[in-house]
Amino acid sequence: QVQPVESGGGSVQAGGSLRLSCAASGRSSGRLAMGWFRQAPGKEREFVAAISWSGSIKRYSDSAKGRFTISRDNAKDTVYLQMNNLKPEDTAVYYCAAQEVVNSGTVFVWGKNYGRWGQGTQVTVSS
Repeated sequence: QVQPVESGGGSVQAGGSLRLSCAASGRSSGRLAMGWFRQAPGKEREFVAAISWSGSIKRYSDSAKGRFTISRDNAKDTVYLQMNNLKPEDTAVYYCAAQEVVNSGTVFVWGKNYGRWGQGTQVTVSS
C-alpha cells in the first residue's frame, strides 16, 4: 500500500521560502498522480497543487500560482512543493495525497479523488 510521508515543514518569516517533500513509501509499480492540500485552523482543507505521473501536467490554486512550484522525481518516488514569497495566510498543515492512475497525464484537484493521504506537516509563516 502506498503511504505518502511529508517532510520539510517549519516556521519562516513572511517573504521566506520552504520546500516540502512527499515520499511515497511502500508504493507499488503503478503510476501515481499526486497533490498537495492544506488546512488552516478553523478552515476546510483546500487544494494547493497537483502533478501528473508524467510531470508534464500541473495544476495550482489561485493562491499558489506564481509563488509555489510542484515537481516530482519518480526515481525517488518523491514529490516536492517549493514555496516562495510565503505569506502569513499560507500558515496551515500541508498534506500530500496520492492516487494510482492508468493514464500518466491524469491530475486531480479534488481531494475526494485521492485514496492515500499523509499525516501532514506544519507550515507557519510569521509577519
